[in-house]
Order: sequence, then C-alpha cells, then structure tokens
Amino acid sequence: MAITAADVKKLRDATGAGMMDAKNALVEADGDFEKAVEGLRISGLAKAAKRADREATNGIVAGRDGVLIQFAAETDFVAKNAEFVGLADQIVDAVAAAGASDIDAANDATLASGEKVIDAVKHLGAKIGENLSLAAVANFGPNSHLYLHRRAADLPPQVGVMVEFEGDEDLVHSTALHIAAMSPRWVNREDVPADLVENERRIAEATAREEGKPEKALARIVEGRVGGFFKDVVLVDQAAVWEDKKTVGDALNDGSTKVVRFVRFAIGE
Repeated sequence: MAITAADVKKLRDATGAGMMDAKNALVEADGDFEKAVEGLRISGLAKAAKRADREATNGIVAGRDGVLIQFAAETDFVAKNAEFVGLADQIVDAVAAAGASDIDAANDATLASGEKVIDAVKHLGAKIGENLSLAAVANFGPNSHLYLHRRAADLPPQVGVMVEFEGDEDLVHSTALHIAAMSPRWVNREDVPADLVENERRIAEATAREEGKPEKALARIVEGRVGGFFKDVVLVDQAAVWEDKKTVGDALNDGSTKVVRFVRFAIGE
C-alpha cells in the first residue's frame, strides 16, 4: 500500500513522532493507521522506560473543587507545554470524579476520554520525551480553600496549598498564603510525632551540656529550644505573616476559625 505525505502528517499530528518514524510505522503496519499509532506508542513507551531513572524535579501544581495535584516533569520547558498543562487539568477532574485521595487511586482514575490517568501520563511522556509522573495528590472535598502560586510570570503555578477549615474563608486565604511562604509541616503541636519531639529534646539537652550550660538551667534551656522547633514546623505557633505580633493560632482564634488540615505541594522541594 502506498504511503502518502498526508498519511504521514496525520500520524505525526496524532503522536508527535518524527517524519521518518511516522513513515516507517505506517510501512510496518501496511498503512493501518491504528496499528501505526500502537507501534509508535510501544516504541515511545520503551524509550520512556529508559528515561525513568531521570529525576522529574520540575513540573506544576493544579487544582480546584477540593482537589490538588503535583504533576512532575524534568524541565520547566515541559512545565509550560500546553498539552502537559491540559493533562494536569484533566487529571484534577478525574481525581475529583473518582474521589481519589492517594496517588495509586488517582493513577487508576479515568479521564473523560476513557483513558486511565497512568496511561495518559505515560503516553504524553513518550510523546514529549521526558519522564513525567503524578507526584502528589490531595482530595479534601468541600470546606477547603485552594491557593496556587506562580514563582515566575511565564510559568504555571508551582506551589499549591489546600486548607480544610471551619470559619472565615478570608482568614483562611491569609493562612494559605502564609503556608505557601513559611512551609509549616503540622497544624498543632499534638500532630507532631512524639518520637520526633523526643529526639529534638534529646538533641537540645546534649547541645546544652556540650555548651557547658549549668545543670540547674538545663530544663529551661531544653524547653526553650524545643519551643523554637515548634515555631519552625507547627502552623499555629508560627508568627503570622499578615498580623503583626500575633501567631497564626492567635490570629485564627480571633476570628473563630479553625484549620482542620492542610497540604503544601511545591515543585523542587
């Protein structure tokens, strides 16, 4: 069967393959378009498998309606790619529709096209030529507030914060901006794993002894340093970026607002 230039162009448009690759695929498939697409996908996915050891340290965050995802790529060039950004939006819709709350469930969700998320990601990775992956997923549903931050004007959002809350959403928006900037890890002190707190306490005591601090002052010094640790990692203990001389906890309580939980996804962190 004769392979025309129009046939080759159609296959290239559908798959992103090079001209000779598209022509050879059509020849091998005896002109059968679907078989040629399948052959290029198989070839492309094989190449993608070889790229899997390259780290996907770039990408974007995307979300709406209580869903937030981190979609990873290798370069910021791909992070700006329209197909990459479009697939991220489709994944958000699929995650919301499936009620998925972890990566495995999200990868198994079905896009509007009928393709599973994991397959669509592999196929786009093969087409673009980079290792792509769904790196993180959160699904809080109703009573959540979403904030997406652009680090550069020419890039899609690369920091995303989602907060499940009770109370004043304007106050929660300020809290979301704070989380994006200050990177707390837990809402309250009670949420911090006990073994981690004990380790910080042990290090604080050993450091104080090494510094030659008096024995009778050790307990006070240790508590002060553990308190400093909490100020670094606990949301309600951090100094609120939008309220002078108040912690986030004090600012929230003033407005009778409660943060139930939050997530922060950031590219490259």
